Amino acid sequence: MTLEVPPNSPTRKEVNPLLKFVLELGPLGVFFFANARGEWLAEKLPVLDGLGGPLFIATALFMVAMLISLAVSLVLTRRLPIMPLVTGIVVLIFGGLTLWLQDETFIKMKPTIVNVLFGSALLGGLFFGKSLLGYVFDSVFKLTDEGWRILTFRWGLFFFVLALLNEIVWRNFSTDMWVNFKVFGIMPLTFLFTITQLPLINRTQIETEEPKAP
Repeated sequence: MTLEVPPNSPTRKEVNPLLKFVLELGPLGVFFFANARGEWLAEKLPVLDGLGGPLFIATALFMVAMLISLAVSLVLTRRLPIMPLVTGIVVLIFGGLTLWLQDETFIKMKPTIVNVLFGSALLGGLFFGKSLLGYVFDSVFKLTDEGWRILTFRWGLFFFVLALLNEIVWRNFSTDMWVNFKVFGIMPLTFLFTITQLPLINRTQIETEEPKAP
C-alpha cells in the first residue's frame, strides 16, 4: 500500500478519472439521500432508528460510505488518495462525535475543518517547495512545475473561501439548507472555479507525444 506519488513521476500509475469521480463523490450522494429520506430508511431498517433524526442517520451512512470508498480505492489502485484519505479521517472523527454526543454541530463543522486543512496543506506545501495539488490531479492534467505551483496556490486560497462559506451557512440557516449547500452549492462553486483555471492549465499543459506507428 502506498499514498499518492509525486506528479510527473515515471512510476505513477494512471487512475480512470470516472472511477476517481465515483469513489470521491459517491459518499456525498449517500449523505444527501440519507438526510432527505432518513425517516423512510429508519422504517425500512429499524436498526437505524436508534441513531436519531435524518441527519444522524445520514452521518452514520456517510461514515460507512467513506470507508467503503477508501477500501475500494485501495483494492483497485493499490494506493490511498491523499485528499479522500484526509476527508475520511475527519469524517470519522467528527461523525463519531456527532453520533456519540447527538450534536449536529460537529458534522456541520466538518467541511470547515477539511477545507482549512486542505488550504493549509496546499499553501504550507508551497512554502516548503512542494506543489501538493499535483499529487491529486496528475492523472487528469500534465502540467509544468510552474503550472502546478500557481494552481496549487489558487486552490489553497479557494479552500479557505469554501471554509468561510460553510461557517456562514451552517451558523445562519437551517440544517436542510446547509445540506443543500453542501451537496448542491459547493460542487457548482468548485466547478465554476475549475473552469476559471482552464487558461492557466492550457498555458502550462505538457504536450504528450503520440506513439509513432511502426
